[in-house]
Amino acid sequence: MKVELCSFSGYKIYPGHGKRMVKTDGKVFQFLNAKCEAANWMKRNPRKITWTVLYRRKHKKGLEEEQAKKKTRRTTKFQRAIVGASLTDIMAKRNMKPEVRKAQREQAIRAAKEKTRAQKATKKVPVQPAKSQKQAPKQKAAKTVAPSKPRVGTKR
Repeated sequence: MKVELCSFSGYKIYPGHGKRMVKTDGKVFQFLNAKCEAANWMKRNPRKITWTVLYRRKHKKGLEEEQAKKKTRRTTKFQRAIVGASLTDIMAKRNMKPEVRKAQREQAIRAAKEKTRAQKATKKVPVQPAKSQKQAPKQKAAKTVAPSKPRVGTKR
């Protein structure tokens, strides 16, 4: 017993039912009933007709029984090294006591401040040479302005 599928609706066609139609180009159509055949020749889209298998597949109808709910993936924390610090260094700093970390931080701040003070001191040393004579203000070069064309027309 060979069971065919309807070209329009997608339903099963059992032996002794339906209608087979072959076009001149050799394409074979099997229709379950006259309703499917008429809808097909009226060029109706089976994806837009609610009772067809194609519509039900497209709009995810009747899949609850067959398909189990998909499990959602949970993101997990993962630690890895950062550029300039290996994972062991990061873990060592993290496991330090807060007092030790605070002392280190203050020491680093103090060192940075000392460095900036030293840089400022070295910048102040060079003194500008005294100006012996005043410079005359520069004269601006006169721009040559091309004579504009006479205005013609009504709008001014």
